[in-house]
Amino acid sequence: MEFEYARYESGAIPQLPFGGPAEPPATVTTTVPREYVHKSALSEVLLTGWHRDDQDSFTITAQWPRAHCFYRSQNGLHDPLLFAETVRQIFPLLSHAAYTVPFGHHLIWEHFRYAIAPGAAALEARLRPAEVTLYVNCHDVVQRRGKLGALSLHVEARRDGVWLGSAQTRFSSHAPAIYRRLRAGYADVDTAATVPVPLPISPKLVGHELRENVVLAATTSPRRWQLRVDTEHPVLFDHPVDHVPGALMLEAARQAAHVVAGPARAMAAAMDTKFTRFAELDAPCWVEAEPEPGTGRVRVSIHQEGQELFTARVSTTPLPARRPVTGPPVTHAVTHAATHAALRPAAAPAISA
Repeated sequence: MEFEYARYESGAIPQLPFGGPAEPPATVTTTVPREYVHKSALSEVLLTGWHRDDQDSFTITAQWPRAHCFYRSQNGLHDPLLFAETVRQIFPLLSHAAYTVPFGHHLIWEHFRYAIAPGAAALEARLRPAEVTLYVNCHDVVQRRGKLGALSLHVEARRDGVWLGSAQTRFSSHAPAIYRRLRAGYADVDTAATVPVPLPISPKLVGHELRENVVLAATTSPRRWQLRVDTEHPVLFDHPVDHVPGALMLEAARQAAHVVAGPARAMAAAMDTKFTRFAELDAPCWVEAEPEPGTGRVRVSIHQEGQELFTARVSTTPLPARRPVTGPPVTHAVTHAATHAALRPAAAPAISA
């Protein structure tokens, strides 16, 4: 299948000359331009190509590094939140490249959920980077004055023909003038005030090794923490923003669930989240977590100045014993048409950002 690579408004990506006597390979893999996934660092771009299969159906390719500085592999398995970040990069890519949303428009998350395949075989970290194929159906598309206003995505992901997981999300798109009105004085990145970053809890409690990657700070309650909003973090704050980014809230939910689940290493195998309000940078946010009896899930909420901003239900499973790093498995062929035919978008709750 021939994949389209995102193009800048000024035209097609220029052909780069190859030096030396060798001919270029038959196919050249690169990432999509960082601007299309709202990233500043090229190293954080996970998507490598996209193809339009139908009006609102797409096939997207991604590559996961063998080791990521933040979304670390554990016990020989890739981090499920690397899958979540891959899906997050899909909606700006499709917004700009497929639905012609101008650069400078703001995309606001409304809800997001994912589930990893039982057994997590497709998450295995191997001797080469993971090549992931994502089959995307867009639905409930809202147009306002000829521009994209909102969109829902249903994503099925496979690696080497093996089902990896699924995700559903919805977001809205807003022109700069409308966004400034929505933010009511908080839209200026340059003047955004921040609160001091408190000391983190032990990295071992949340499944990390580095203190700077811990997003929870202790309080007097064992299941309540202050959110550590470190605007200098190179991954969670890849570029300046005027509010606490959604990726930080997902990470807070994962870490809180990890603490509640107990001392054993665990994996956030599924997560169902709602974003209800912006989390501002100039006031502390508080993370609370409680197990849901009989479900195996942990409910996490984030509050600021008495208002609930975000909720998540996180399903954790114990990490299996460390697996040896292996080569690529036998590939099982899967047709794109069959995969798209199997997609059934789940009903999305009505949530305002």
